[in-house]
Amino acid sequence: MKKYILIFTSMSGNTEEMAEIISEAITEEGGDILVKDVLEADPSELEQYDGILLGAYTWGNGDLPYEFLDFYDEMDQLNLAGRKAAVFGSCDSFYPEFGAAVDTLMNKLQECGADVVLEGLKVQLDPIGEDVERCKQFGKVFLKKCTD
Repeated sequence: MKKYILIFTSMSGNTEEMAEIISEAITEEGGDILVKDVLEADPSELEQYDGILLGAYTWGNGDLPYEFLDFYDEMDQLNLAGRKAAVFGSCDSFYPEFGAAVDTLMNKLQECGADVVLEGLKVQLDPIGEDVERCKQFGKVFLKKCTD
């Protein structure tokens, strides 16, 4: 059975809520997923999984959150060839770079050889209304792309 990992960070709880919705959708579809806060994760763990999901809010003018910086830098040592990946995050349109952390992580995954199978999921602040369904679909479609 394929294994999946979701690593995230959240400041206000919005990205954490997205992580919960996405991981629940994967579990409901029969996927085996481990969810970890980035501060409790080691980048080398990513090489042990078939599917990788990363979640981060965008900080300031398009920056990665400080909690993700060390993890991000250590990813340079990884070979993620053969792994499917996707990225999501809570964003704020107040800032000039909407959800740039999502794009930064997608690019890093590709540099490490991962196959990014979905466009990054960016949600304005907290997932409410139709954004909850977007998160569920993101998880389900990710799982499907990983098993095709």
